Amino acid sequence: MRNPMFVFAALALVLLTGCETMKGVGRDVKTTGEVITDSSRQIQKSL
Repeated sequence: MRNPMFVFAALALVLLTGCETMKGVGRDVKTTGEVITDSSRQIQKSL
């Protein structure tokens, strides 16, 4: 059987990596939304 501390450390690493990845995806989606919003505002001003 594996050392319980090893299992805990591996689980913590997976969870923390997953959170960081989701945080990065959230930032990318936010940036994309801001670009779309800015572009649509510029188009509306030019009409």
